[in-house]
Amino acid sequence: MRFEILHTTGYRYEEPASEAYIEARLTPPARPTQQILAHDLLFDPSAPSSSYTDYYGNPTTFYSMVKRHEHLTVASRILTETSPPVLPAEALDLSVGEARQIFSSVTTDVFDYLRASPAVPTGGEAADWGRRWLRPEATMRDALGALNEAIHRGFRYVSGSTENWTPLTRIWKARSGVCQDFAHLMISVLRTSGLPARYVCGYIETDPPKGGRRLVGSVATHAWVEVLVPGMEWVALDPTNDQWCGERHVAVSFGRDFADATPLRGTFKGSGGQQMTVKVVMKRTP
Repeated sequence: MRFEILHTTGYRYEEPASEAYIEARLTPPARPTQQILAHDLLFDPSAPSSSYTDYYGNPTTFYSMVKRHEHLTVASRILTETSPPVLPAEALDLSVGEARQIFSSVTTDVFDYLRASPAVPTGGEAADWGRRWLRPEATMRDALGALNEAIHRGFRYVSGSTENWTPLTRIWKARSGVCQDFAHLMISVLRTSGLPARYVCGYIETDPPKGGRRLVGSVATHAWVEVLVPGMEWVALDPTNDQWCGERHVAVSFGRDFADATPLRGTFKGSGGQQMTVKVVMKRTP
């Protein structure tokens, strides 16, 4: 499938700002499931920028505006071609117990994705869910699918119900949240159970195909989970939509949790506040 993606973020200040600095993780990587045919990243007003790769392998652009300005717009336009993932059948047929044992001996390679992170604590209710859904004798395929479905069915999607740093303990209690929260929940259960997992920020198709269903969370950036399986391959699941990720998902950035993979992070210098608007459209194209 071929998609055109337009992700626009606008900042408008109550009073003109004298400086602004933005760190953007908006450059999607080439992967077996996604070919990047074109990508443009534009800042308005224009100013010098530089690029580097961060600790988690994300291409990152740093923008610095040191002149007085009343607004700032960041627009990312992507043309990509996606293909269905080929799941590693042999690894997914292993039991959870076997996978856990394998990863217990290679922790130096996957340490960051096994331990707690600022937004993803381990233990507590996550341990109970791990014992229930990630039983040692279950195959990785069955266990991951069951956990994905359990989060989808056990938690309500309520747009705008949480903030970026809403504690996970509150999500467990409220049994509701948004895609970011559901990804954090799933990662917490997996890490507590000894399975490496990372947070993925990306996009999903805006409009449903003819006769299909609309994916939840398509009006902004979306979040899902990748689990490392034996053979050191990542497999992706979307608990918000209760599915293994496919051609309608485009990954952009990765990390331990939202903070590592956030699309835009920055600061400005001024005497007033700011308002931010975000719009994402991902459309099929010939």
